[in-house]
Amino acid sequence: MTERILPPPEEAPALVPKRGSVAWEYSGDIRLLGGSAYALLLQVSHPTVGAGVSEHSDFRSDPWGRLFRTLDYAYAMTYGGPEMAGEVGRRVRQMHRYIKGVKPDGERYHALEPEAYAWVHATLADGVVRGHRLLARPMNRGQIDEFWADWRRVGRLVGVRTRDLPETWPEFEDYFDRMVNERLERTEAVDEVLEALDDPARPPVKFIGDRGWKLARFPAIKSTSLVTAGLLAPVLRDRFGIPWGAGRERRFKAVAKASRAATAVMPKSMLNSGPVYLSWRREALERGDVADSSRAPRPTRGMATA
Repeated sequence: MTERILPPPEEAPALVPKRGSVAWEYSGDIRLLGGSAYALLLQVSHPTVGAGVSEHSDFRSDPWGRLFRTLDYAYAMTYGGPEMAGEVGRRVRQMHRYIKGVKPDGERYHALEPEAYAWVHATLADGVVRGHRLLARPMNRGQIDEFWADWRRVGRLVGVRTRDLPETWPEFEDYFDRMVNERLERTEAVDEVLEALDDPARPPVKFIGDRGWKLARFPAIKSTSLVTAGLLAPVLRDRFGIPWGAGRERRFKAVAKASRAATAVMPKSMLNSGPVYLSWRREALERGDVADSSRAPRPTRGMATA
């Protein structure tokens, strides 16, 4: 029987994570935000995803917008309930229909290529599991298995077919290594992300003014760049031209150890900030700010205006 690309609305309640599940309890840990650029680098180093971001997004001028849209997507699918998750999934799928063009090597691409589309979803799972292992609350094998089963089901809501992702976590680890070794490359979008990490714009939030950003900017750059590079596999650091050595390795391990140790004194709202974040962003989500399909992509090389 052919699997539907998007499931009917009545299936959504069975596809979203349940309150109290591993996905619910672990996906919103605020410490994972320190490694948010890690998942983004994994995504844009895929040739198709990288070309789409470079041609169709405004990442250079609005890097925070990309981050918020990623968080909106991940948190809506995890904490928003069946109705919101289904709606966001439909928007995301619709928006990607129009992202197509020609890669620098002359090959045509489309954002809905199954491998590339599934890879973006997969990187978020890897970011949660790896982020917790190094920075927060390491999951045991049973928790990882439960989390991955939930995340594969969530993928159905955005049109990631179950056959496009490995069934088990050990198979995922093999798949992830194969993607790193055989598919990921230093795309133009990788350099754009690294440039944004080195010189980030002020976040577009009211509680951080220009003066506050001047004080926070330098430590934010240092900590985010260190954590992002530390999460990456050594082969990717080399491929992306990210400097690393014994000194940075020691600093990263110290930061990671301190981050894990903080678990005992962190309030529950920081161990799982997902519901609070979603409450803050709910109005934006409801008016379609995340993956808003009403925004026509700008015309680019090899693409006709939709």
